Amino acid sequence: MTDQITIRRPDDWHVHLRDGDIMRAVVPYTAAQFARAIVMPNLSPPVTTSAMAADYRVRILAAVPEGLDFTPLMTCYLTDAADADDIAAGFAQGIFTAAKLYPANATTGSAHGVTDVTKIMPALEKMASIGMPLLIHGEVTDSEVDIFDREAVFIDRILSGLVRDLPELKIVFEHITTEDAVQFVDSAGTNVAATITPQHLHINRNAIFAGGIRPHAYCLPVAKREKHRLALRKAAISGSVKYFLGTDSAPHEIHAKESACGCAGIFNAPYAMESYAAVFDEEGALDKLDGFASLHGPQFYGLPLNKGTITLERKAITVPEKLKTGGASLVPFHGGDQLVWQIAK
Repeated sequence: MTDQITIRRPDDWHVHLRDGDIMRAVVPYTAAQFARAIVMPNLSPPVTTSAMAADYRVRILAAVPEGLDFTPLMTCYLTDAADADDIAAGFAQGIFTAAKLYPANATTGSAHGVTDVTKIMPALEKMASIGMPLLIHGEVTDSEVDIFDREAVFIDRILSGLVRDLPELKIVFEHITTEDAVQFVDSAGTNVAATITPQHLHINRNAIFAGGIRPHAYCLPVAKREKHRLALRKAAISGSVKYFLGTDSAPHEIHAKESACGCAGIFNAPYAMESYAAVFDEEGALDKLDGFASLHGPQFYGLPLNKGTITLERKAITVPEKLKTGGASLVPFHGGDQLVWQIAK
């Protein structure tokens, strides 16, 4: 039995850091575990220009504790009126690393999202020509489509055609949740990859209703059937360069989660690597964790590998039921439960 593993310092290729006080409260958790993170742009108002992204990056860096080396990688929030020239200029200047496609009203902060992909084709064509990745929240939002089918329908209605029509566009299918998504990514070319969250590797949709409504197990896309969770696990540990770490850590204060209309999002940043390590250990694939967490992401984005390392050791730790930090009260993923791995100090 392996009791200790050392991997290259990992990156988080999908995280929500919010803004203001809550941002200052949560940035230290991500910076403590990851060297870089792709930062989601769904603020209010959303980050739609390179100038806004540059300003947001300054605020994030000001929240990084002294002594931690952390680089936020900024993204552009695409709207129907996306400015292809500003996006390209921001990418050339190193402000934008990628652009994010939220279908309008698909999730938290997506009200300004894209209503029809054809409206942003000039921006997508420009991105394809300059090698700028497109990050996709892959769900349709039609009210007649069952919430558990929205990812599969998105693949059929939108993503398949987008990949066909823009074969040079680099696409990250973010926080995939279904066997359908795994099959699509596996069958697509090298320009298509996917991120997988810790929660979708650990829980299926039963967790949302275990003994009552469990708001802290509610995220978007929602967890699916057990067969889908198992398909995600198989993909994550496969060693395929198409799959890499993206926590989709999404903090909401307790009162916002535990309400009549609770917010979607799971705050997993404090124990993200411990959570992933538990999965890879359970699957007998700890030797594949380095690739998933530290190699495949930068290789897809064309960025250098990190030079440092982290060591995880088999040592039980009980996750606090809640965290009070910077005036915010948050429930972390696995709150109140025990994990068997932790990062060595």
